[in-house]
Formats: sequence, structure tokens, C-alpha cells
Amino acid sequence: MRDQDAKVRLDLNNPVFQDGVFGLEKPERQAALETLKKLRRLTWQQVYRDAGLKWEKIVSVKPPPGTDALYSLRITRSRRATAYRDGAFLRLLSIATDHDSTYGQK
Repeated sequence: MRDQDAKVRLDLNNPVFQDGVFGLEKPERQAALETLKKLRRLTWQQVYRDAGLKWEKIVSVKPPPGTDALYSLRITRSRRATAYRDGAFLRLLSIATDHDSTYGQK
């Protein structure tokens, strides 16, 4: 099986990401969980093409050492998450409080 055909595996262990999820109001938290469920069903190729997720490379923020690039994706209608790909894993880092902070602009 090619790498792009592999199912996405989620890493939700980052404390900053967890604080972001747990800090959401109930309807938004439910929407975030639905997005996470959706991600688990997708292959990487599907993630890259999914118009609803709006997977985008963040060029305004330097990625941490050992990471090729940081990405943002829509986690709810009004919030974006930052993450990076590590093999089959999508390692989620944070949920932005507003759109601009995802890209390091606030």
C-alpha cells in the first residue's frame, strides 16, 4: 500500500490541543469531534483533497526541528487546528481561538 493510501492515524496527546478541545463550547466541541471521526476514516490523499477540511501549509510559521512543515485544517466552521504529518500520524498541536492566530499573525 502506498503511503498516500494509508488511513490517517490521529495523535491527540498534545496538552495544548487537548486544552483547546476541552475549552470549546459544547456545540463546537461536538463539531470538532465529528471532524476527528471523519479524519480517521480518510486516507492521506483524501485529506489533501477534501474541500471541507481546507488543508493548508502554514508558511508564516517556522516548523519545529525535525518537522518538515506545519499545516492548518478546519476543525469546526469557525476554528482551525494546527498539525503536522508524521508518517501515518496526524499530530494535532492546537486549536486557534481565531483564524489569524493559526498563521502566526496575532
